[in-house]
Amino acid sequence: MLYLVIAVCVAPVMLSYLTYYVIKPERRNNYGELIDPRQYPIPALGTVALDGQPVALADYRGKWLLVQADAGACEKRCTDKLYYQRQLRLTQGKERDRIERVWLVTDDVPLSTVLMKEYDGTRILRVDAKKLAAWLPVNAGTTVEDHLYIIDPLGNLMMRFPKDPDYNKVKKDLGKLLRASGIG
Repeated sequence: MLYLVIAVCVAPVMLSYLTYYVIKPERRNNYGELIDPRQYPIPALGTVALDGQPVALADYRGKWLLVQADAGACEKRCTDKLYYQRQLRLTQGKERDRIERVWLVTDDVPLSTVLMKEYDGTRILRVDAKKLAAWLPVNAGTTVEDHLYIIDPLGNLMMRFPKDPDYNKVKKDLGKLLRASGIG
């Protein structure tokens, strides 16, 4: 009887070690692609605000950054991403203040005032497209403009979402990050 009690107590511990160290599940729990294996800290990109004042992405340390890069003309796909960035932030409820939305404009085309007013609260910064492309990783056959990125509160690029993502899955990933993180 004593051995049976010991076996019942030890079995879950042994199974957990076996599962963690030997079986190693391959299935991911996240939708976005983790930027791995090294860190991608924010480099000096020479970003400037629309008024010409220098503003670095590193100035937003301490916040989770939802980042998109697009041209100033902002076609339909660009406006859709701006809309979903805003919605992703709003759907996080009381955690939404931990998130900043950033639009990196990759050219010198003047922005529509209607667009800027509609997405008020989005940090709009101009950036050199070549410097940005050198920093942000992309999937084969895509460009920096095709992805939505997340930068953690410590200033490291940590996640990339695919071209034309499922925003419900993006919302779940963002919610998991905010719940699991004690920073930002």
